[in-house]
Amino acid sequence: MNIHTKAVHAGDRKKQGDHIPVTTPIYTASSFVYEDIETTDKVFAQEVEGYAYARYDNPTNHALEELCTALEGGHGSLACATGMAALEMAIRTALIDRRKKVVAASALYGATMNLLTKVLEPFGIETTFVDICDVDRVAAVIAEERPGVVLMETISNPLLRVGPIDLIAAMTKESGAALIVDNTFATPMLVRPLELGANMSVHSLTKYLAGHGDVMGGLIVSDEGHYEALRTLSRTYGPTLGPFEAYLSMRGIKTFPLRMERQCRNAVEVAAFLRGHPRVAKVNFLDDREHPDASTIQRLLPSGLFGAMISFEIAGAGREEVFVFMNRLQMIVKATSLGDVHSMILYPAMSSHRDLAPKQRERLGIRDSLVRLSVGIEDAADICEDLEQAL
Repeated sequence: MNIHTKAVHAGDRKKQGDHIPVTTPIYTASSFVYEDIETTDKVFAQEVEGYAYARYDNPTNHALEELCTALEGGHGSLACATGMAALEMAIRTALIDRRKKVVAASALYGATMNLLTKVLEPFGIETTFVDICDVDRVAAVIAEERPGVVLMETISNPLLRVGPIDLIAAMTKESGAALIVDNTFATPMLVRPLELGANMSVHSLTKYLAGHGDVMGGLIVSDEGHYEALRTLSRTYGPTLGPFEAYLSMRGIKTFPLRMERQCRNAVEVAAFLRGHPRVAKVNFLDDREHPDASTIQRLLPSGLFGAMISFEIAGAGREEVFVFMNRLQMIVKATSLGDVHSMILYPAMSSHRDLAPKQRERLGIRDSLVRLSVGIEDAADICEDLEQAL
């Protein structure tokens, strides 16, 4: 079944008594009861399907999870309150019975780096960072560190590097490590990490999947080997997504493939415009034939779909000049997020990677002249016109 069809139908239309709702209702109940206590006992014991307590499961959340499992081609999913909660749950699940060691891509979202170094490290979970696009170096580090988890992003934030998930998955399988991939930028429209050998695919539901700037949520899609441990751990941790957010996410996903196709097309036009602008020194976008990961992009991504994230450097600009440019924008939204229907722009040094030391940002290539653009579904000419007048 095509992803467009899955997005519309998966998870919905479960029979309720003598009727079938065309969309999944919002179940706000914190607890669920049955005709007899024996059934409740069996539900708690997971001997029969059912719902007992909303921290464990909820019909609205279950429908969303079924939908996302179908989109990613996984075994099961867990919806969480935020993308960062989902990422931590995935890491902790994978490390339950493995060495408490992570090998992570050196190019990651700033909050992910903070999670690894400031939250997990004090609890004895060590992280080694590596250039995830350097296959030989990754292999050497995995052999040396013997990690329990390898963590990467499908498309890195904000420099848009693309690591060879399939090759790294083969390494982790051989070494016994779990491969966790943050698939937020790519979405299942472009890449489905589990189909390439990853063990868990993580999303910020807030971004492309929900897509309308009105949801805070996260998602883990798991393979069969980690799913039961993930659900068991979540029953205690309680990272639960609320039913209202689950409903909004599910509604947003119904149009997600349409939005993503439009955003991808717009991004190609916007990237071409930026490359031809005299005030733009460099453009990072996946359609570039000279992209350092061009062969991986060609192998892993569908033809003509390069995502909708662009980052670019303004020639000779520092913080002050970037702020002047951003303040001149009239339509593009100056806010911290991405993947919404409206185009959004962000200054990584101020927001997503603010907590990194300036020298560390510089080493990663996140210079003070760099801005990140999430291309929306507006007319591409209007996006370019706004950038033109601001530049």
